[in-house]
Amino acid sequence: MPDTDADSQTDDEFVRSREQLRAAELDLMLQRERVAQLRRDLPPGPVVEDYVFEQVAGPGEVDHGEAIRLSELFSAPDRTVVLYHFMIGKAQGDACPMCTMWADGWAGVAGHLAERVDFALVSGGPVGELADLADTRGWDDLPLLGAGDSTFKVDIGGEDEQGHQWPFISVYRLDGGQPRLTYSGGAHITGDHWRGVDLLSPVWHLLDLTPEGRGDWIPSVSPSATP
Repeated sequence: MPDTDADSQTDDEFVRSREQLRAAELDLMLQRERVAQLRRDLPPGPVVEDYVFEQVAGPGEVDHGEAIRLSELFSAPDRTVVLYHFMIGKAQGDACPMCTMWADGWAGVAGHLAERVDFALVSGGPVGELADLADTRGWDDLPLLGAGDSTFKVDIGGEDEQGHQWPFISVYRLDGGQPRLTYSGGAHITGDHWRGVDLLSPVWHLLDLTPEGRGDWIPSVSPSATP
């Protein structure tokens, strides 16, 4: 016969543990809110150079970019510009799998983002490599920029002098027509894996719901629907 007493004890233990987890999840949510408020409460950041980027004029136009300044990325004076520093080219070589996965997700919500912010991907060099990748993956609604020969990524903190790059994001507002940095942040190594900007993608959080967790998994550039 089934051991109903043992099953009941297991069920009770699950309920108790789940309640402890619920309290921890609530604490984490409140802590995220506190951190977000600290981010919003930062004093004005530095005015930065009005960097010149290369931009892709439209889907499929990947051979060369048209020049656009950082200040010209703002669709209105009171808007915020959010730039993700896409890891591709230079010492990075091929496109970063994590950056690619994140951009896949942003492509699906580009219209929603555009309601609130001016968002774009920025590669370290000419925009052509990033545009080729975007063309194959259908990122038609994601604005693409290339930092070209400028020192933009090095100055802001997303790249070193040797062209090594890391996951990085930077945020700007206009102040008297001049772009001002309001926030920047990148990933950090914890143990043997990157952490720190994983909130930019829901994939990690779905994996965190599973018994096996995310582990040290790294996405592939061309994921398969089957194991």
